[in-house]
Amino acid sequence: MLKIFKQYRPNQIARYVKSYFRGRLFIVGIGAFEFDCGRLLPPASRDKKALSVLSEVNKEIQVLAAASYSS
Repeated sequence: MLKIFKQYRPNQIARYVKSYFRGRLFIVGIGAFEFDCGRLLPPASRDKKALSVLSEVNKEIQVLAAASYSS
């Protein structure tokens, strides 16, 4: 299943990746990503914007994981 995000919202994307754990997603204006084990995987194209998005979303996933452990 491919989820399409029309806007780039790191927190929303992080919640999606964390909840579905494995799959694919597409962010309009940025590109396609795959995720596995609850983390975004590097895209085939080494575009700087895509790598920045990858890093930011994975950091948001870590924040969500830390928040769930502290609750």
